[in-house]
Amino acid sequence: MMTLDKFEEAYEKVKEVVLPTNLIYSEYFSGQTGNKVYFKPENMQYTGAYKIRGAYYKISTLSEEEREKGLITASAGNHAQGVAYAAKIYNVPATIVMPATTPLLKVNRTKSYGADVVLYGSVYDEACQYALKLAEENGATFVHPFNDEVVATGQGTIAMEIFKELPTVDIILVPIGGGGLAAGVSTLAKFLNPNIKVIGVEPAGASCMQASLEAGEVVTLKEVETIADGTAVKTPGDVVFPYIRENIDEVIAVKDEELIVNFLDIIENHKMLVENSGLLTVAALKHLDCKGKKIVSILSGGNMDIITLSSVVQHGLIERGRVFTISVLLPDRPGELVNVANVIAEMKGNIIRLEHNQFVSINRNSAVELTITVEAFGHEHKQQIIKSLEEKGYKPESKNPTAIY
Repeated sequence: MMTLDKFEEAYEKVKEVVLPTNLIYSEYFSGQTGNKVYFKPENMQYTGAYKIRGAYYKISTLSEEEREKGLITASAGNHAQGVAYAAKIYNVPATIVMPATTPLLKVNRTKSYGADVVLYGSVYDEACQYALKLAEENGATFVHPFNDEVVATGQGTIAMEIFKELPTVDIILVPIGGGGLAAGVSTLAKFLNPNIKVIGVEPAGASCMQASLEAGEVVTLKEVETIADGTAVKTPGDVVFPYIRENIDEVIAVKDEELIVNFLDIIENHKMLVENSGLLTVAALKHLDCKGKKIVSILSGGNMDIITLSSVVQHGLIERGRVFTISVLLPDRPGELVNVANVIAEMKGNIIRLEHNQFVSINRNSAVELTITVEAFGHEHKQQIIKSLEEKGYKPESKNPTAIY
């Protein structure tokens, strides 16, 4: 069981490997929410995530015989790197099974620590079943990423650090995938202060814990669909579930669209790269119905490949109205294209792409389609540009003039 003695033991042990991730006060998010918001930046760990805590503590508890037989685990990426790095420190062979959809950065980083990587399945659950099969065949120790009390105890050391730095914390927001981090953090937090509120946050497209708590038992989702790949889990851990049920006060489900906007907020206001799963607790800040509380949001990781990063930035700009695309119809005669460009220029919009389709209508003299992608200052500026085009006779072709293509 997870006891206070075990948490204290784990806390001392993980000191050997974790980097200090001191709380960061967020003036921006504090102002946005009316609370005192602090971030616990586990994205700044050597492996880019908190997972090193549980993996390292777990391996430290194994016997020499168990270590000699090697380790096997399954992970969407962060636990993989944690196990691989910890195994390297202990000079223990490790095999990591990762979903074939895992971002390339996480795959390559895991390999760089000396582990053997096997890509299998499209989601974590499929990779896990294959890893369990390999462990049974090879007699290796399976290091579960979340459904293990020892691993969860190691992850829970985050709460010890939070309390040492901010003893009067009122609320801790913790991401939930399978439940290991949330179980560890919430259990230790309640040991240290029974009155503290610990809230779990999971993606709406993979809300397996919320569904399980409502059912009163562990349930499996039919499918998961979320950009938060590190928390894309169909079935939460049955071992850690009782701890969640006992110590988590509430679970909030966050939509992917909220993660995209908060990614830009973190980049612009704190100059930090936080992966989508790590942004869950940031997005949840606006879901809280409270003021004047001291809140710690755990940023669980920062491992994001360049392609995903590029996509999130682009969609974030669209969500903020900083980039938009409209289509207008105009006569096909000299000067019309320049007129449209001048209207946008007068409104301080910046054209970044034009597509001129002369064949949208049989009579091109009356209707040529011009699709324009424009950079603006935000939603209000975007509407001003669209209104100005309409006043000059260039009405958007779509009934929804702000539609994005």
